[in-house]
Amino acid sequence: MRKIGFLMFSLFVVCSAYGQITKQGHVNTNKFKQLKQELPTPNLERTASGKPGKEYTQQKVDYVMDIVLDDANTKITGSETITYHNNSKDELEYLWVQLDQNMRAADSKTPDISPNSIPKKISKNRFNRAFPEERFDGGFNIMSVTNKDGSALSHTINQTMMRINLTEPLASGATFEFNISWWYNINNHRTDGGRSGYEHFKENNNNNYVIAQFYPRMCVYDNVEGWQNDQFWGRSEFALEFGDFTVNITVPEDHMLGATGVLQNESEVLTKQEQKRLAKARKTFGDVVIIRTQKEAEKIEKSKASRTKTWKFIAKNVRDYAFATSRKFIWDAMAVAINGKTVMAYSLYSKEANPLYGDHSTKAVAQTLKTYSKYTFDYPYHKAISVDGQMGMEYPQICFNPGRPDLPNGGYSDRMKYRMIKVTIHEVGHNFFPMIVNSDERQWTWMDEGLNSYMEMLAELDYDKDFPIVRGYPKNIVKYMSGDQSRIAPIMSKGDNVYSFGANAYGKPATALWILRETIMGKELFDHAFKTYSQRWMFKHPSPADFFRTMEDASGIDLDWFWRGWFYTTDVTDIGIKGVKKYTTKESENTVEFVEDTSNGLGFSKNADKYHYEITYEKPGGLVMPIIVEFTYKDGTKEKKTYPAQIWRYNDKEVRKVFSSNKQIESIQIDPDLETADVDTSNNSFPKEKTNKFEKFKNKIKG
Repeated sequence: MRKIGFLMFSLFVVCSAYGQITKQGHVNTNKFKQLKQELPTPNLERTASGKPGKEYTQQKVDYVMDIVLDDANTKITGSETITYHNNSKDELEYLWVQLDQNMRAADSKTPDISPNSIPKKISKNRFNRAFPEERFDGGFNIMSVTNKDGSALSHTINQTMMRINLTEPLASGATFEFNISWWYNINNHRTDGGRSGYEHFKENNNNNYVIAQFYPRMCVYDNVEGWQNDQFWGRSEFALEFGDFTVNITVPEDHMLGATGVLQNESEVLTKQEQKRLAKARKTFGDVVIIRTQKEAEKIEKSKASRTKTWKFIAKNVRDYAFATSRKFIWDAMAVAINGKTVMAYSLYSKEANPLYGDHSTKAVAQTLKTYSKYTFDYPYHKAISVDGQMGMEYPQICFNPGRPDLPNGGYSDRMKYRMIKVTIHEVGHNFFPMIVNSDERQWTWMDEGLNSYMEMLAELDYDKDFPIVRGYPKNIVKYMSGDQSRIAPIMSKGDNVYSFGANAYGKPATALWILRETIMGKELFDHAFKTYSQRWMFKHPSPADFFRTMEDASGIDLDWFWRGWFYTTDVTDIGIKGVKKYTTKESENTVEFVEDTSNGLGFSKNADKYHYEITYEKPGGLVMPIIVEFTYKDGTKEKKTYPAQIWRYNDKEVRKVFSSNKQIESIQIDPDLETADVDTSNNSFPKEKTNKFEKFKNKIKG
């Protein structure tokens, strides 16, 4: 019996030992693991350094278009010849064409994807939009799709996409030419919404037209996504192929028109006086020259021309085309010097936008070109136009912007002024991202909106050092990042699928870049890396991996931890002080003994030559960030210390760090300048700051 008992005891010991040794494994959850699993494998087209490879290719698409705007019937008719250059190494069995306008068709599925409910009360305008008696039909009416020789070309329309069915595959290096004829009804974008359309003025029965996404456009085909042919639901934009455009636009004879490209027949469409003023503007730097005055525009808008005229443009190496036209337009201009090259800044606006537009629009355009060229590459086109379109949308060399006087006396408030300047800078800035650095906006909205929003901040501060920045400062993103996690998506999310589009695609990535420049990398390293990325990918199609890799390659800083935290997760910054211990030293011949001072606060009970503080920092938030600490001494002086983010590499919850000084510390403050978007500052100070109700109220009022 004793033997059996001993045996069972032995077995228990052995089993227990094995039970203690065998434990459940886990995947690598370290916040500093590399992004190699998430990023695509480098290849000959896209290198590990983030630059285009030796075998990088992209397609080219050329357009020849004849466009007629029917002002009386608010209708556009067009015919186009498309020449598609297959520069890829693949044979293409078919081609895909975007039909963006079909989202406005009477049978469009776009309205059906947004849930809605009956509100208690609603404005008449919103009611009419939500519950129209008859649905507006603004989709494409495709009249013909033909081969070069005029014979019918097989095609299939699937909502906002059209597939061109080739009779034989298009070989690598080959071109294919075909024709499309079409028309559509123009929407009133002020009443029906939209990123293109017209605004109607009851006075004199006139329209301002801002026309874009108005022609069938070729989809991108590349080695990352293949055909980028997702349906267009109305929000996220598309990447497009670069090419050359020859465009003739016929409008009423008394219209003033601005468009993408170089005007070919200036003498035919402008008066001699306008030509003379324009010639002066091309030599005038720093001052705005009026080409068509308000007085002249007001006279013209009182009557309507019965005849038409055709404006002829050629645009080289652009990814899209847009125009604006109206008999109401005032036109002003100013020359801008960009590294020895003259670029024209233009504005087109109706009298309703004056004097706000006249005071600031063209100057904002000029500032944008200067600032963006400084930090990226010299603006390569000959002009940039800001149009009084009462929306915010961008296209090559032209954009549509809001802003009109809002005061009873016809003047404008600071709020309206800064809003107008902000949007103008942002939309003109889109000439750089994504009109030139041509990322896939549909898939990665942040690559154009976020990068552009960051650059916008720099231009705004160049325009006015006290400019009220709305997005980009770390403190401004705290509310969003600390919100309901069920309604927050990582930055690396498709634009159509995020809840807070503005915060996710604009604000958070802009903040991330600001933190990288101001806190993590430093201005010099960041600026060099950002410019390297911008210049590497001019007139090309970068992916997120190309951006991430270039920023590291050009700076010599491993940023995988930053991309992972800020772009791939919804973690938040929350770093605090858990506790502080104080020590003095006692020395003997061979040893130094640390003696803890257990008195309250940060002061010591006895004077010493050296004071040692063992500080325990905690990280309730999941986001890895540097620990920025400000020490205030008893004599009132301050010292700032920054511990790199890598301090968290072995313990993601808390770390201890010793700070030694020959002076006593009065207080310790984490992130004193609000550089890290910390969502909870209540644990940032030691001793803990006491804020009374009145102080809290004052801080709330300050925002």
